[in-house]
Amino acid sequence: MCGRYYVDDETARAIEALLRELDTRIRRGCMAAVERMAAGDVHPSEEALVLLGEGGRVCCRRQRWGFPGFQGTQVIVNARSESAMEKPLFRDSILHRRAVVPAAGFYEWNSRKEKSRFYKKGQPLLMAGCSRQYEDGAHFVILTTAANASMKPVHDRMPLLLEWEEAAKWLLDDARTEGFLCKVPCLLERESDYEQLSLF
Repeated sequence: MCGRYYVDDETARAIEALLRELDTRIRRGCMAAVERMAAGDVHPSEEALVLLGEGGRVCCRRQRWGFPGFQGTQVIVNARSESAMEKPLFRDSILHRRAVVPAAGFYEWNSRKEKSRFYKKGQPLLMAGCSRQYEDGAHFVILTTAANASMKPVHDRMPLLLEWEEAAKWLLDDARTEGFLCKVPCLLERESDYEQLSLF
C-alpha cells in the first residue's frame, strides 16, 4: 500500500521538464500548478498535483488524495491494480480518468511500525492512479501492486510505478490500460531510520 509520499523542489523541476517534453504548447495554467507544488509530505485527504489526460493532451491539476469511503470519515487512498477493473468504485475511473501522481519517494512501515523511505536515484517516481469527480471536487487514488524484490522486506504491496516514457501512454492510450495494470515496478532504493540507528 502507499499511505504517505513526499515531493521536493527537484520533483517540480522534473515534472515541468516532462510536461514540456510531452507538449511544447503546454498551457500556462498547467505550469502555474507545477510552480505551486510545495515540497514536503503528502497525507491522505490533502491536495496534491496530478497529471491527467484531457482532450488528447497531458495536463496537470490539483486534486484531493483519496476517494470518500462509505462510512463518513473513511478515505480510500489505494486501489489494487489486479482487481480495480472489477470494482464499480474504480472501473470507470481507470477506463476514462487515469492519473499520474509524481513524487520524490514514498514511505512504508513494516510489521514493527518501523519506517522506510523508498525512492529512485536521479528521477521522481511516477505512480499510476485514477481520478473521480465528487461534489467537493476531483479526488484521486494511487494504484498498488505486488511488492517487488526491493519492497518485499518491508511490505507485500507497493505503488504501481510508471517509467518516464510510459506516462503519456498510461494517460492517453486506452488500449494499453490493462497491460499497465499487470506491469512489475522498477527496483527502488531504500533508507530506513531503524537500520541507520543500529549502526551506532
